[in-house]
Amino acid sequence: MSGIFNSTIGRKFAMALSALFLMVFLLQHFAINILSVFSPDAFNEASHFMGTFWAVQFVLQPILIIGVIFHFVMGFILEIKNNRARRISYDKNNRGKNSTWMSRNMIWSGLVILAFLGLHFYDFWAPEINIKYFKGDMTGLLDPDNVDSGFRYYEELTHKFVDVWRVALYCLAFVFLALHLLHGFASAFQSIGANSIYRKSLKGLAQVYAIGLPLGFVFIALYHYFNH
Repeated sequence: MSGIFNSTIGRKFAMALSALFLMVFLLQHFAINILSVFSPDAFNEASHFMGTFWAVQFVLQPILIIGVIFHFVMGFILEIKNNRARRISYDKNNRGKNSTWMSRNMIWSGLVILAFLGLHFYDFWAPEINIKYFKGDMTGLLDPDNVDSGFRYYEELTHKFVDVWRVALYCLAFVFLALHLLHGFASAFQSIGANSIYRKSLKGLAQVYAIGLPLGFVFIALYHYFNH
């Protein structure tokens, strides 16, 4: 196993697998969040299930956290290795001719996304962990003594999009996410050997996913900001 990670191909393959895993998670995360626009009740029910079902909490959630950490650490390692490999100044000065802006700046878009994840964890994940595991409230209710109070998830979501500065940061982060995905989507499939087989189809799917998904998250943030 260590031999795989000691080779460039092995590291890229592992990076691609973690990227594909995170892209599936992003799609699932969007599918739940978009419910908040069309049906707050459905959003509350889905969020409550994801927030209390044991397999999600104690199996999938740790795997997700490990996947995020692994993806970013491996990305930094690959960037460092690539920079060390560029010893010829000609390649440094002319690599833009054979590469896109996104591919040359994946580390920077990744850093912005990492900073955004810190904000997102602070806004949603940390309070959720505090309520469920430190306060011991797994009901998901705003007021356990008031049956009409409803689930708290929708209220927590809309409350975060009251301040314009937070909405602006979220939207900016999703722009960088789109830039990151425009290269990362195709690169992930290329690293596992699928890009050459389905090049045209994957290129179109990559553009739809990389632009459509972040745009959908921007829509959710703006919708709740203008309708709070």
